[in-house]
Amino acid sequence: MRRALVTGGSGGIGAAICRRLAAAGHHVIVHASRNRSRADATVGEILDAGGSAEAVAFDVTDRVATAVALAALLEKGAIQILVNNAGIHADAVFPGMSGEQWDSVVDVSLNGFFNVTQPLTLPMIRTRWGRIITISSVAGITGNRGQVNYSAAKGALHAASKALALELASRGVTVNAVAPGIIATGMSEGAFDAEAIKTLVPMKRAGKPEEVADLVAFLASDRAAYISGQVISINGGMI
Repeated sequence: MRRALVTGGSGGIGAAICRRLAAAGHHVIVHASRNRSRADATVGEILDAGGSAEAVAFDVTDRVATAVALAALLEKGAIQILVNNAGIHADAVFPGMSGEQWDSVVDVSLNGFFNVTQPLTLPMIRTRWGRIITISSVAGITGNRGQVNYSAAKGALHAASKALALELASRGVTVNAVAPGIIATGMSEGAFDAEAIKTLVPMKRAGKPEEVADLVAFLASDRAAYISGQVISINGGMI
């Protein structure tokens, strides 16, 4: 049974990914930063469905705390599937954006990627099999008004994923990014009403977290062994 860590696993998309990976037969480590109770709830759902899971809580922006938490997890063996899903919004038009808004978004998405992925890479390489999947956004491809910070962080993750894919391609480890568009989660509900979605999305609907989870589960499988260094969009035809 392969072990999978999903950062931000207590959120809407993250929880769906956790459930789907567990259904595929993996032991899933559900990560939360502040809301451990939601991670515990997702673990409970997985266990009730006959899957294998545990919860963990740490702040991905705290490099030392993250390293300590990951070291404890690695005592049980390598984590061969990593889904970097942790991310936040702090939207503002750029002339009015504060340094704190910039730093917080970049810190979680980009520094969090390093803080979690780097300690897990060598143990993953030693097993000669691994999947690193980072959840990005359509904003990292097209940009978005009021989200210069978010777009910058997600775009950087695309570049980082491509570079890391080159480093690990001969080691049996693939690295990809998944860039969702508008997905029906608590984070998006306040940002897009039904009419806006019909205007922005050719399919005239928001995506489902489960649809993102299905794509992630495929990329995490043996069937996706020849896919690496890619940014794969899932956005209902927006781009």
